[in-house]
Amino acid sequence: MRASHRPRPVATLRGAALLAAGLAGLFLIAACSKDKSVDQPAKLTPLQVTLRVQKVWSASIGEKKEIALRLGLGVTIANNRVYAAGYQGEVAALELGNGRVAWRTRLKAPLSGGTAANATLVTVGASDGQFFALNAASGKLLWKVRLNGEVLAPADLSDKLLVVRTVDGKLHGLSAADGHELWSAEQQVPRLSLRGTARPVIVGELVLCGFDNGKVLAVNAGDGSVQWEATVTPPHGRTELERLSDIDSAVDVAGQNVYAVGFQGRVAMLALDTGQTWWSHEASSYRGLTLDDDALYLSTADGEVVALKTRTGAELWRQKALLHRGLSGIAVMDNALVTADFQGYVHWLDKATGALAARERSGKVRVSTTPAVAGDMAVVINDRGQISAWRVSALPGAKAAPVPAAQQATTPAPAPAAETPAPANPAAAPAGTAEPAAPPAPAPPTAPPQAAPETAQPPPGGS
Repeated sequence: MRASHRPRPVATLRGAALLAAGLAGLFLIAACSKDKSVDQPAKLTPLQVTLRVQKVWSASIGEKKEIALRLGLGVTIANNRVYAAGYQGEVAALELGNGRVAWRTRLKAPLSGGTAANATLVTVGASDGQFFALNAASGKLLWKVRLNGEVLAPADLSDKLLVVRTVDGKLHGLSAADGHELWSAEQQVPRLSLRGTARPVIVGELVLCGFDNGKVLAVNAGDGSVQWEATVTPPHGRTELERLSDIDSAVDVAGQNVYAVGFQGRVAMLALDTGQTWWSHEASSYRGLTLDDDALYLSTADGEVVALKTRTGAELWRQKALLHRGLSGIAVMDNALVTADFQGYVHWLDKATGALAARERSGKVRVSTTPAVAGDMAVVINDRGQISAWRVSALPGAKAAPVPAAQQATTPAPAPAAETPAPANPAAAPAGTAEPAAPPAPAPPTAPPQAAPETAQPPPGGS
């Protein structure tokens, strides 16, 4: 029995008892769905197009009839190339400008987390715990190591260090030269958690990562020693389902501030040096957030796209036209935001107002990973490995659709943060109010999402 439209919890697979707990959670969600009507995905309606979106090329990775598994196999743009991987072991580099294949490599592993790349390396992880590093120029395998846990998210790379999270709650620091382990750090994994892990982030001498217990951990990049830990989404509720509080997305950093969001918890701004909470507000997201100038954007578990001021957390706008459509994470372009949904539609939103600005389709399969952006190019891979690249520009004279008066509503100021910022910190300014964003948007009627086999990530919607 499967639950639809809600993030699917899975057991951490540390023994039969934990697996039973995960299965019990699935049955409980399904039982609850009998008592409560399932939230239907919002229907797409005509929109006022304000962006010119031109498809530049398309390609695919993996087998033509590969099963659409909801894994962390997103694309990465580096060295003017797009790097992608398929579940059955294929890794490829495509030229960003035209999609031409620069190289393809076949690895003997069920890939599940990647890709990550820098000037010299491309890395990808597997569900059997293998982790691979390839030469970015040629695709030649340089080294591989076996970790004691499944890899479900890309690594982060610096010149000498690779950092990767595994589902067993461990953060591994590996040598970029040969993959040997330099250090490891660990957080306790709850008995029940969402299917997914956060990508670690290297910031100077620190490595930051969110965990399934709702905490953000900061460790020293040199030796893995813990510098601080902060609880962003404290578990609450009587059942294990109610207490899900995973941070399954990467934190984002601007200057001396760290931004994080968790499931059934909060979005928060923390101090980079101490982990002190400057502000936090209720929020729920398993796809994460992104930053641009003085705004923070996130796609919620319900499918809303929300913009907040980074300094205070005050809401700028909220777009509800994509409710329960299982949105991917959000990427920022020069003049728009881009996200995708469970039917393969890719949506562009005006950054200033949240109004829907354009829509295209990457195929008829869900997009689980965040689009990759470079300049005016946006690249999307769906769960079957179909890759689409678009060039985006403003339409001359086009303006974002106004918000109809009937849809305007004042949003109450968020509750005060759990901790009060120091007066000298600019983040101490009080939160304000905001209006919701523009009207909904067009396309065929929606159909209930198809559940992916075995280990699937959260389906559309959820709360």
